[in-house]
Amino acid sequence: MPNVIVSDGFDAEIEVDCLIIGGGAAGLTAALAAIEAGDNVLLAERDAKLAGSTALSSGLIPAAETKAQGAQSIEDSRDVFFTDIMAKNKNSADPEHVRAITDQIPQTLNWLADRHDIPFHVLDDFLYPGHSHHRMHAVPEVTGQGLVTRLEQAVMATEAMIVTGAQVIDLVVTAGGEFLGATCQRPDGASEAIAARRVILACNGYGGNPGLVARYIPEMKDALYFGHPGNQGEAILWGEQLGAVPAHLSGYQGHGSVAHPHGILVTWALMMEGGIQINLDGKRFSNEHQGYSEQAVAVLAQPEKTAFNIFDSRLRDLGRRFEDFRNAEDSGAVITADSADELAAKIGVDATALTASLQDCTTLAASGEADIHGRRFNADTMLAPPYCAVRVTGALFHTQGGLLVDSKARVRRADGGVFETIFACGGAACGVSGPDVSGYLSGNGLLTALALGHLAGGAAG
Repeated sequence: MPNVIVSDGFDAEIEVDCLIIGGGAAGLTAALAAIEAGDNVLLAERDAKLAGSTALSSGLIPAAETKAQGAQSIEDSRDVFFTDIMAKNKNSADPEHVRAITDQIPQTLNWLADRHDIPFHVLDDFLYPGHSHHRMHAVPEVTGQGLVTRLEQAVMATEAMIVTGAQVIDLVVTAGGEFLGATCQRPDGASEAIAARRVILACNGYGGNPGLVARYIPEMKDALYFGHPGNQGEAILWGEQLGAVPAHLSGYQGHGSVAHPHGILVTWALMMEGGIQINLDGKRFSNEHQGYSEQAVAVLAQPEKTAFNIFDSRLRDLGRRFEDFRNAEDSGAVITADSADELAAKIGVDATALTASLQDCTTLAASGEADIHGRRFNADTMLAPPYCAVRVTGALFHTQGGLLVDSKARVRRADGGVFETIFACGGAACGVSGPDVSGYLSGNGLLTALALGHLAGGAAG
């Protein structure tokens, strides 16, 4: 179990100004900011290579009033972005915290582009659930791994030290909570002591810890976990021992569109542009436009915890813009048919029910009325043969609760103060989604990873 050790001093083989625990987007961004602020930085990553939850994501970062938006003539504002986030979480997140994040993220993306040559463009051919403007920023690869690779290359061009295969197990602090250092364990069992004046917890959330998942989000304890296995909740466990303030630990990002049994994410753009989901009875069961996070719960409530994404060749072409979708096709997850009857036979659902579901959508589009779930359909995006289907299940991606931080990403204390030398970002910090799965707005994870990473690194330095 990760421990906090209280000590008057700490002897170590390695001494740095700033220790960063975790090598995903949050940790790498923090490293760039801390180096720029003049710190000597060591980034410790438990795995053999940098990846984390970022590499498993789509790599999309929402931001308003960025240079990338301006270059594409996209009008947006931080105020509107703030309103979209608060609407999605039903005003359950701290508005001051959300405002700080939405104000910071355009500065962070502009800084990464201008200072570190990381190019961003905005996906402008469809809107993600809950977003009123095109503001999803991506690197050219449009993948999470592409984002990690570019951030890693930027850090490698600095004097920061990146140490992989180094799992931090113990933090060492003074009785007053000042950070002294940490002990990390190597895969062969050897340990190393690292002294530092500051620490940035960038070790994500607790989605990979079954005990913590069962405690805080019991509805997902038996769900497929689609996040990084290293997300063991060390920040939460250290925070409990330090006397920090955890919040919204019941909040998380789910996803209702993971190809099964292939284990590949299928973009929700298909649903937003006209696709539907049916269950094994051939019937729709929810409003697919509410959001893919809460859709995980809806899918898991269906027979065999299974649904089918139903779309057509037009949407298949849209999906092919994403590497994950292309991987799903290559793996045989995408089933095609010339008619609804043929598709029903191939996926094993009742043909009459599937045809009725498709016809209902057409009828609703013509009438302009919403369905019983609240979704409205557009005649311009009606599905037409040939049809496609992907068998999917719901999954837990990553948690959204964490340690409360201030405007400099310093961890808050239960007594109302802050730890001056202990920072948190990304999944280690409380996000902006509130305490419920439905509060997650597309991109909230990387939003706080980069924004808080930038703040933590700069403030630490």
